[in-house]
Amino acid sequence: MNFDARRYVIVTFIVITGLMYGIKLFYMQVVDVENWKLEAQRIAEKRKEIPPPRAVVFDRNGKKVVENKTYYNLMMVEEDMVGLDTVAFGKLVGMTKDEVLARIDEIKFGEGKYYNPHTKKKQTNYQRIRPYPFLKELTADEMSKIVPHLDRFPGFYEEITSMRNYPYASGANILGYLAEATQAEIDNDKFYKRADKIGRAGIERFYEVEFRGEKGVKYIVTSARQNNVGSFEDGKYDTTAVQGDGIILGLDIELQAYGEKLLQNKKGCIVAIEPSTGEILAMVSSPSYDPNLLVGRKNINKNYPKLVEDPNIPLFPRPLASEYMPGSTFKLIQALIGMQEEVISHDSGFPCNKSIVGCHNHPNAQSVTQAVQYSCNPYFYAVTRRIIQQGKVKSSFRDSEIGIDIWANYMHSFGLGLKLNTDITGLRAGNIPDSKYYNKWYGKGNWKFSTIRSISIGQGEVQLTPLQLANVAAIMANRGWYYTPHFVKSIGDRGPRIDYTIKNKTLVDRKYFGYVVEGMRRVVHEPGGTAAMARIPNIVMCGKTGTVENYIHGVKQKNHSVFIAFAPMNNPKIAIAVFIENTGGGGGTWAAPAASLVIEKYITGEVKSIEKEKRIMDAELSNWK
Repeated sequence: MNFDARRYVIVTFIVITGLMYGIKLFYMQVVDVENWKLEAQRIAEKRKEIPPPRAVVFDRNGKKVVENKTYYNLMMVEEDMVGLDTVAFGKLVGMTKDEVLARIDEIKFGEGKYYNPHTKKKQTNYQRIRPYPFLKELTADEMSKIVPHLDRFPGFYEEITSMRNYPYASGANILGYLAEATQAEIDNDKFYKRADKIGRAGIERFYEVEFRGEKGVKYIVTSARQNNVGSFEDGKYDTTAVQGDGIILGLDIELQAYGEKLLQNKKGCIVAIEPSTGEILAMVSSPSYDPNLLVGRKNINKNYPKLVEDPNIPLFPRPLASEYMPGSTFKLIQALIGMQEEVISHDSGFPCNKSIVGCHNHPNAQSVTQAVQYSCNPYFYAVTRRIIQQGKVKSSFRDSEIGIDIWANYMHSFGLGLKLNTDITGLRAGNIPDSKYYNKWYGKGNWKFSTIRSISIGQGEVQLTPLQLANVAAIMANRGWYYTPHFVKSIGDRGPRIDYTIKNKTLVDRKYFGYVVEGMRRVVHEPGGTAAMARIPNIVMCGKTGTVENYIHGVKQKNHSVFIAFAPMNNPKIAIAVFIENTGGGGGTWAAPAASLVIEKYITGEVKSIEKEKRIMDAELSNWK
């Protein structure tokens, strides 16, 4: 009997114990889910991610152009903030009591909310146990005044971070800048957390994945009060943050800085390319700004609005996004297409008939070479008319449709009317009109060559970017081919991207380029050429000037000065395009001498043309505001 009673007691005990555990489990999983979720998050906080410094950037000569500089964040963990004296703390960090409380609220509310499907309510993403930056981007001097006193304020500690530094105050439009990742970017990529930086422009944006490296992980053992007491398993499972491989540019930073100096107090751009590789040696956009102005949140908040509101738009990447009429520089391609289509030969001559289209005084051109040398407008009017209206059909309107599409196809093979697939954002395609374009504009059957003849001399509907035109100069240097222009020479020792090692060939045979290149040499070095001011002692340069008409809302403005060139003539080292806006002078007056200074600097390492240099640097052009 006693045995049965004991058995009953044991069974009852087991049943009651099981019920208690069952009720507790139900409470944990259903009723008190948020508290247990929070506990899980406490455990997760033991896994600390260590962000690596971003990759360092070097120019083609090994000069460091982007580096990292150490800064500090003052971090806070609200759960550890016991008895915070907000007045004393405020004095330490240079804030009032109200500002301290407002900053804590800003952090809390800045985390946003999420919808909890269990409680059917919105709850904050903010977690008392997580660290948040109370103050960001403090210098070593600023932090050194705070750290000795932090033991009086539990819940606050220093964290080392880094920000970009630019030893040369140049190349802002190439290098770009960093800013804090948005919530959308954080949600889209688990790499990013609150306050992490991400590339916002330039190569920092294009190569973000390569720049950011790989985060490390440190597992920390905490006490019951959540204080750190050591590494988990002596760091057995920790991983080291891996900095991204050094990024080597084709850029020559000293040439870049020199080009920016030449264009000070001017609006315009310079693009220089190494023809044999497609590497961009310099890409000047003027006006520009010191890239250090956009380092860190404080600087961005202070300087970005000023740069945006500046009427001279220093943030606008002119070499990539400005679409200009190319003017007479376009005649080089017209001559090549004409010979390839066999509507002219290299020794075709046309009279300089100014009743057809205006021109300056020069002898009649008896060949393609002379036409390029003299930059004869009527000559290229005649050449382009033969390209567009070849008599393939009887109707001159339909014949022009066929011809303009043939012409446009050639232009596309020169990378015109297309976005060059380079390693930077913000590119525009320019405009190469075809039959669809003109049919939409004038109506099908309502236009022919005489309607669109201004394209003969690079005016009218033709629009090119300076990058595209510099690439045309590289194509001329290579006699018919180009590598896609690009900035990054190598990431670590991996070399360039594969698509930057593929030759892009134009539809024009190499044999025709020699006649045009000789004309370009004469432009600079022979009487009757339009770029005598571009001559450099002991360097044979080939170039072409352009004077681009400029209209704003139909009102004629001062002309732009344009010049493209490459040098030396044989085994070219540099190809260049220079646009200087609203000069009122021709391409030979301002753009050509500016280009020659950049070429002289690059090839010889110094500039001996001191008077020419002073004239360009001292000039204040383009209605600078």
